[in-house]
Amino acid sequence: PEDVIMKPPTPRQPADFLVLESTYGNRRHPPEDPADKLAEVVKRTVERQGVVIIPSFAVGRAQALMYYLGKLQAEGRIPEIPIYLNSPMAVDATRIYTRHHDEHRLSAAECDRLNKTVKFVNSVEESKALNNRKSPMIIIAGSGMATGGRVIHHLKSFAPDARNTVLFTGFQAGGTRGAAMMAGAPAVKIHGEYVPVRAEIAMIENLSAHADAGELVDWARACKPPRKTFITHGEPAAADALRLRLEEELRWDCVVPDYLERIRLD
Repeated sequence: PEDVIMKPPTPRQPADFLVLESTYGNRRHPPEDPADKLAEVVKRTVERQGVVIIPSFAVGRAQALMYYLGKLQAEGRIPEIPIYLNSPMAVDATRIYTRHHDEHRLSAAECDRLNKTVKFVNSVEESKALNNRKSPMIIIAGSGMATGGRVIHHLKSFAPDARNTVLFTGFQAGGTRGAAMMAGAPAVKIHGEYVPVRAEIAMIENLSAHADAGELVDWARACKPPRKTFITHGEPAAADALRLRLEEELRWDCVVPDYLERIRLD
């Protein structure tokens, strides 16, 4: 979905060695339009008079969410409730997108809509004030896996209320608060205390910027076979599944390196 904004890369001819990520190396992204899922989550939360908290990565993901939310509001598919971007890095990145719209797929008018759709939260005081609002709103805040940043303060305030929703829009690595909430944890530890999680926990998996297994294999198929491919950046099951597919379907020589393993490239 970041391809809505960013121009996709062209498959390149690799050198002798290739390092390939495998975040979704053992599964496909769901086929549904992420905008439809986003609209469903927002509408049912607003019907409960709740708040939608979206932990988000600051560059790419936050802007894709802003694009979809602005489009959904313009089409009348979600209510005209306030949307806040509470991440200094995401605010800066959005301004860069706006200044350099000729470098990506958004027109000047679409970039302008990003800025008009969302209210930028600039100060700590403004961020804290959001936690006192109880009317429906959407808050996009870092970090994407709820490991730190301003979003954890919002989780302390809004996760205990069943009217609210915490919406994840990307991969949640094991050991993070995001992964714990996705697994159904009844509480998560924030600032030394356990915060009850009664809010709805939702996920839009196909908003991830990471290619799924099929897309990774298709990209690899367009490349000249390297001498050796190193499969990284994935949970063990995902990395090994991608290794197996590349070996069986493309006859590539692949390895999943062990932690601290050293390999000499000759």
